[in-house]
Amino acid sequence: MQPQPPRRSTHATNSPLNRLVYDRWGEFGRPVVLLHGLLFDRTMWWPVGAELARDCTVIAPDLPGHGDSPARTDYSIERIAADLAALVHDLQLQRAPIVVGHGTSAWLAIAFADTYATHCLLTLDEPEDSMPATVDKLVASAGLGTVPEHYRPFAEPRRDPALLRAYGEWKAQPPTRRLAVAGGVPGPSGAETAFSHLSDPEGFAGRLRALL
Repeated sequence: MQPQPPRRSTHATNSPLNRLVYDRWGEFGRPVVLLHGLLFDRTMWWPVGAELARDCTVIAPDLPGHGDSPARTDYSIERIAADLAALVHDLQLQRAPIVVGHGTSAWLAIAFADTYATHCLLTLDEPEDSMPATVDKLVASAGLGTVPEHYRPFAEPRRDPALLRAYGEWKAQPPTRRLAVAGGVPGPSGAETAFSHLSDPEGFAGRLRALL
């Protein structure tokens, strides 16, 4: 008999004002928090979550206003980082997480690591300076051409200008803080491409596994 694939379960935090919907794989081990970029959703991490599930606890949330997480009034990077920290704390795994940020959520991952206990930080395709001004520019810069056809359903952006405007203040984060934190946290050797978690989920999961 073949073993069953790791089971993904979906949960929501209990705060009615700052609710986050997230998927979870695994029950034990170090938490690994996977953050999708703006306009995408948590499904982009499904292949990697399944690869890692037997080695750790994988958490992939929808950011506010994305996927199944409802919109809110406070989209500040500090507020969302605090909500993620509360989510990790409530898992009661007693270990600092690995935090992975894709695209614009690299800034969120770095803000998290700047304030909360973090075992390791990995960013993919962090914007060089500020957030693209329009949805079309953000999508054009995302590097979707590297995603294999069979994984494209996991990388479908939501083309919503109002959602992008809601996160507009993220581009005002001080670059010196981001660079200082990013430079001080070890990561796997070799550069990660924008969608390496979808172009090579097994290899990407292996590099994360080495950091556990």
